Amino acid sequence: MLGFKSFQSAKNILAGIELMHMIRKGQMMMEGADKVSFAEQFYALAE
Repeated sequence: MLGFKSFQSAKNILAGIELMHMIRKGQMMMEGADKVSFAEQFYALAE
């Protein structure tokens, strides 16, 4: 594995991974989060 090209890209990737873990554990406070799936919550953040 070659690694990340810059510190900023590594920071962004790790933040995304941590966010996915938070969503999966139900730690993210989002209106109506209990009614939508994990994937729908993740894609809602990308909009």
